[in-house]
Amino acid sequence: MHCPYCRAVDTRVIDSRVSDDGSSIRRRRNCPACERRFTTVELMQLTVVKRSGATEPFEREKAVSGVRKACKGRPVSEDQLACLGQEVEDALRLAGAAEIRAHEVGLAILGPLRALDEVAYLRFASVYKAFDSADDFESEIRDLRAERDPRIPDTPAALADPAPSG
Repeated sequence: MHCPYCRAVDTRVIDSRVSDDGSSIRRRRNCPACERRFTTVELMQLTVVKRSGATEPFEREKAVSGVRKACKGRPVSEDQLACLGQEVEDALRLAGAAEIRAHEVGLAILGPLRALDEVAYLRFASVYKAFDSADDFESEIRDLRAERDPRIPDTPAALADPAPSG
């Protein structure tokens, strides 16, 4: 670790502490050359394993970018998107794995997005879950309604209009 003050390469760790959630380590360092102290924070590197098998570092902004497209024209602020990105990254880090499948990133996005904006959720889910027809949308909307009000029936037959009484 280079000293940020004098650029010396030989710095000494004088104290280390693990964060409460266990996802980072705070290290207090001392530079013998200039005798100044500084703090570093080490974060676990999250790696995303893509469907092709290729790996790349997790980038919160990349995840938020996909959500931003789904939120286009919706009353969702950049602050809300930033909070969603943080929530997704925190959930992935708390899982404790250094490597996560791209599919798991999408799953981690769906929950917070559903709570943030249902229309944006449907847009994102339609791409992420590869909806093939209007039936897929109907099924997802039915699930959303059932989550809001568990008394709503979830079978297509129960949703049909009752026969007129005579």
